[in-house]
Amino acid sequence: QVQLVESGGGSVQAGGSLRLSCAASVYTFHRGLMAWFRQAPGKEREGVAVVYTGDGSTVYADSVKGRFTISQDNAKNTLYLQMNSLKPEDTAMYYCAAAVRWYGGNPLNRINYNYWGQGTQVTVSS
Repeated sequence: QVQLVESGGGSVQAGGSLRLSCAASVYTFHRGLMAWFRQAPGKEREGVAVVYTGDGSTVYADSVKGRFTISQDNAKNTLYLQMNSLKPEDTAMYYCAAAVRWYGGNPLNRINYNYWGQGTQVTVSS
């Protein structure tokens, strides 16, 4: 069982920055994925950024490339999402997700993920 707890959300003006954190109870799976998803009211939950736990390589949604950076600190069992140049359209609930094992396919697809946090709200005003 993996427990995930997000923090770091808040309200910011457009152009500002926030850093989200996700503390995981377990972070010893080396063939899996850790990811950030977001869901705005009335919209589907979408994958934002993924890191492969084995080699640290990353994947980003086109909408956040060049602005968001995902990283992991294995010693602290923590996942981060640094968000820069925030836009009003980034407003959403942000969720941390974990896939203990990844068998292929699009890593931004939520179907890959076994465990989810409760979410942290990010609001960007214009």
